[in-house]
Amino acid sequence: MTPVAIGAFIQFGFGVGPAVPESVKNLRDFLAWAKANPDKANYGTPGAGSPNHFIAALLSKESGVDLNHVPYKGSAPGIQDLLGGQVSSMSSPVGDYVPHLKTGRLRLLATSGAQRSRFTPDVPTYSEQGFKTLQMQEWYGFFMPARTPADLVARAAAGIRAAATSPDVIDGLAQLGVETWTANTDMARAVREEHAAWGPIVKRVGFTPEA
Repeated sequence: MTPVAIGAFIQFGFGVGPAVPESVKNLRDFLAWAKANPDKANYGTPGAGSPNHFIAALLSKESGVDLNHVPYKGSAPGIQDLLGGQVSSMSSPVGDYVPHLKTGRLRLLATSGAQRSRFTPDVPTYSEQGFKTLQMQEWYGFFMPARTPADLVARAAAGIRAAATSPDVIDGLAQLGVETWTANTDMARAVREEHAAWGPIVKRVGFTPEA
């Protein structure tokens, strides 16, 4: 495959539901509560081995607080259990929480970007709360077959970058908590950098795929 261009990206969020007391307002509060309540110290994710899983596992490692991972088959069932109090917290894309924040049923404690998410500007990042290494985002890129002529790849890349600045595209993706990627990034280099960065993280959290 030939990398063409990155089109969009998401941040991850760490949220809590009704199983966690209202007095918990930030990550430090949650970690203190989790340490005092080890039987309730758990977090859901959309799946084992996902970036959402790894960032929460790193939070557990770096804080020294044991947090039990509860993997779901996708975000939707995890968010439903978070709303119902069956799981205490959730590590999931920011967009999963946005519809529930105004109702007060969920509280978003942190987001994973270098800067705050445009969808939740009042929520501090992991970095702002002392976890400097927990900066992650997931981007979505476009590929074409390996033997595609270079001029066609260039035209496709230009079209994707143009679409990323379109108000209709920006507004449409925002409904899902997704932001368009406007930087003229070398996607092939980005793939190599991502591959190099995630290997040590996977090893640090001790993850191995299930047979």
